[in-house]
Amino acid sequence: MEVVRRVKVFRSYYKEFYVAQTDAVREKIDQVIELVKYSEIIPAVYLRKIINVPGLYEIRVRNAGNIYRIFCCFDEGCFVILFHGFHKQSQKTPSSEIKKAKRIMKEYFDTKR
Repeated sequence: MEVVRRVKVFRSYYKEFYVAQTDAVREKIDQVIELVKYSEIIPAVYLRKIINVPGLYEIRVRNAGNIYRIFCCFDEGCFVILFHGFHKQSQKTPSSEIKKAKRIMKEYFDTKR
């Protein structure tokens, strides 16, 4: 299978989230990341655009009744830049998490200049 998108992690935000998870959750996250890397079309159940935030997306992971979100964006056509993640505990994504993701995304693009 050929890689469609290279996955890049920005700083340590995502890693801190990832290592704090159980083995089962990390395995499920890895499966979804592989899907993002190798699938031409990613089903909305796994990747969704954040409304009202240009360029920001969330990778959606469900494991044993729990919901996890990992923020990311596309860069240069085929990169998925992973930012931070969180364990979702309500229907709506908390605005504080979206603000944090926007700040990290701005930080990422500022460092590219």
